[in-house]
Amino acid sequence: MSTTYYKELFDAFTFKSGVSVRNRVAMAPMTTWASNEDATISDDEEQHYRARVNGVGLVITGCTRVQANGQGFPGEYAAYDDQFIPSLKRLANAAKSGGAPAIMQIFHAGNKAVPELVPGGVIVSASAIEAAPQPFLQGGNIPRALEHEEVLAVIKAFGDATGRAIAAGFDGVELHGAHGFLLQNFFSPYSNHRKDHWGGSLENRMNFPLAVVQEVQRVVKANTDRPFVVGYRISPEESYDGGYRINDSYRLIDRLIDLDIDYIHASLTSVADAKPIGAIDDQSMVQSLVKHIAGRIPLIAAGQVKTPEVAVKAIEEGLTMVAVGQGLIINPDWVKLARNGQQPETVLRTSRIDELHIPGKLLQVIDAAKGWFMVEEDLELNDKTVA
Repeated sequence: MSTTYYKELFDAFTFKSGVSVRNRVAMAPMTTWASNEDATISDDEEQHYRARVNGVGLVITGCTRVQANGQGFPGEYAAYDDQFIPSLKRLANAAKSGGAPAIMQIFHAGNKAVPELVPGGVIVSASAIEAAPQPFLQGGNIPRALEHEEVLAVIKAFGDATGRAIAAGFDGVELHGAHGFLLQNFFSPYSNHRKDHWGGSLENRMNFPLAVVQEVQRVVKANTDRPFVVGYRISPEESYDGGYRINDSYRLIDRLIDLDIDYIHASLTSVADAKPIGAIDDQSMVQSLVKHIAGRIPLIAAGQVKTPEVAVKAIEEGLTMVAVGQGLIINPDWVKLARNGQQPETVLRTSRIDELHIPGKLLQVIDAAKGWFMVEEDLELNDKTVA
């Protein structure tokens, strides 16, 4: 009988909606920049998922926009119209091909949308406030503030995209309320200067994300009887002046728990090392979130979980699941390696590129964004590899 190492990672778990996972490792949502020109799933993208989903307990896809004007990345697959359902089915089949349930992450890029990629070149947000400087953002774009009726249309669009996820065969949706996108635009005092129902006080700034959750839940209830997960991703803090802090996120988390969603997904700079801004003790961000949540809702976190040791420590500190991103890019068999007590690689070696099934466009971004991945250039990338 074979020995299972890092046993803490291999306990099964069932979300309140009834969706079960076989272990505590989720494939983290990562943009691949790899979809076709018509915003459908490409061969490269499908292969990327099929290569990495074997062994994980849960698959969370990269983000897809719920409206045409919500595109945040070149090569981003779309879910804003029924015409994309066949493409979404292809993605769902690939994501579920390893036997794990698959969650489709839905979003609107808000003030981080790319003007060159959206209709009319006009980007929108809670207020006419430029996005704060962040990775993968050129900046310099002032959005137009959404009118009240437009806000209602965006809420409906999240529900419509959820309906398409159901039709495509996904097992849930994750609302991307992190990384400075539209849900966060409304929650943040930095980007939301409104004086109406959708802004002003913290309570009012929560109205938009909570309304989106409720619309998504309504669509789920109306369109499927099978178990279907609704999760919410957060950035617990904004590091820049005028942004929100962890205590504000606690209020949002409490309201999300009241709405009975399935899980919270915290996006962190580092699961092992991130701390709340202004922390006066040694408590990490994970420990702070776990303490506040106090077992009321499952908590997933992502952020530089590259080794089984980091993952196990996070589970021991109270996380329900760890989301592995770069680790699975570098090691498609990360879960198998952990189960067998082997150490995954933490550096992307160019000599292994061909065997890793990394989409060419993602490789181009990795090559351009120096420092995002640790790369060992033991074989020069040729034009075909990064095309």
